Amino acid sequence: MLPLIILPPLKIGAKKTLKNILHQITLVILMQDIEALKKEAGIKACEYVQNGMKVGLGTGSTVKYTIIELARRIIEEGLEITGVPTSLATKELAESLGISLIELDQTNGLDIVIDGADEFDPSFQLIKGGGAALLREKIVAQASNKMVVVADDRKQVTTLGQFPLPIEINLFCAGTTVKQIEKLLNCDVKIRKQDGKELKTDNGNLIADAFTGPKIADPVSIETDILKIAGVVQVGLFNNMCDVVIVAGKNGVEVLEKQ
Repeated sequence: MLPLIILPPLKIGAKKTLKNILHQITLVILMQDIEALKKEAGIKACEYVQNGMKVGLGTGSTVKYTIIELARRIIEEGLEITGVPTSLATKELAESLGISLIELDQTNGLDIVIDGADEFDPSFQLIKGGGAALLREKIVAQASNKMVVVADDRKQVTTLGQFPLPIEINLFCAGTTVKQIEKLLNCDVKIRKQDGKELKTDNGNLIADAFTGPKIADPVSIETDILKIAGVVQVGLFNNMCDVVIVAGKNGVEVLEKQ
């Protein structure tokens, strides 16, 4: 039997330090669990991909596992597909894994697109754009016969908007465009920055994040109204596009299909 070890009483400062350490350990374990579930969901999405398909390859931390699994199937199972990436980052990843890519313009449409989401509501309306690739993602999604979204259960909401709504805007008079969006949505809108500088999308535009709060009950009308602003290029609301959501949660992976 191991001897009982009695630790001396901790001083107040030491107790706080121990509490902080335990908190950090808990966060690390939690993030590892979430990452494992995201991987499982990303792999699950590959079940919708069949031989000969033209596949839209989304962008994000969950979809990367889908892309890696597709590459494995190509090598180990002889899967034959052609991919269309939604961002330069996805293009680089797919090429590094040996996935054959083509331009969307070279096709007559895609069989399926697999992508992530920052939020989804009960009607499968989405907020996307956290990775600043919303314009290309929406172009690819609209060209696809089926859209499968992979996400963890933190993205599942009753009403959209807790995640700031990304809006891609033109560089020209961006400040004026931001003011118009603020007036329309009655909320703060901030130009997204990265490393202290304004973030530029793959298309050379800016991202304006609208902090609406969970109030986007009618995303179709909101999207229509925002697109009327001349400086707006595209909105991170993906309405009536998603068919399937594969959700990673504490109870495992769940497949939700639009009825």
